[in-house]
Amino acid sequence: MANRHLLRTVAMQSLFQWDFNGQPDDLPSIVAGNVREFAPGVEDAAFAHDLADGVVQHREEIDAFIQQWAPHWPIEQITNVDRNVIRIGIFELKFGDRQVPPKVAINEAIELAKTFGGDASGKFVNGVLGAIFKDMLAKGEVTDEGDAVEQKEQENDVPQNRVLGEAMKETDDAVEEEVAEDVQSEES
Repeated sequence: MANRHLLRTVAMQSLFQWDFNGQPDDLPSIVAGNVREFAPGVEDAAFAHDLADGVVQHREEIDAFIQQWAPHWPIEQITNVDRNVIRIGIFELKFGDRQVPPKVAINEAIELAKTFGGDASGKFVNGVLGAIFKDMLAKGEVTDEGDAVEQKEQENDVPQNRVLGEAMKETDDAVEEEVAEDVQSEES
C-alpha cells in the first residue's frame, strides 16, 4: 500500500474516532496513535495530520458542501465512515491546495468508502464528490484533467461555456461508466 493511501486511511480512521467520541480536542494525539498502530515505519506522517487537521479546520464549510450536494441526507444521518470519507474528499478537492489532482482525490475516497463503508458507500461518495467536481468544472475552477484554472473575470464567454458544457458531459459519461463497472464487479 502506497504511503499516501495508507496515511489517507489513517486520517479517515482518526476522523472516525474523533467524530465517534464527540469531537474532542485531542485530534493530533488520535492521529499520532493511529499512525503508530496502523502505519509503523512510515517516515513522514505529516500527510495524515494535514488531512485530519484540514478537515477539522474547514469542517463547517465542508459540511455545507455535503448538505448542498446530498440534500436528502442530513449530516447526522450519514454513517460516520461515509461522512468522514466525504469530508476528506471535499477537503482535498476544495481546500487542499491542489496537492492531489481532483480525480485522484475522488478515486481515493471511493476506495476508502468501498473498504470501510457499506455496500452502497462507494456509489454514494462517488455521487457527492462527482457532483462537486462537475460544479468545479462548470465554474472554471479546474479543467477536465483536474488542473487548477487561474481565476479571472470573464463576461459572457460563450466559447468557454460551450467547452465547459462538453467537459461536464464527458464527466457525466465517465461517472456513469465507473458506476457501471462497479456494479459489474460487485455482481461478479
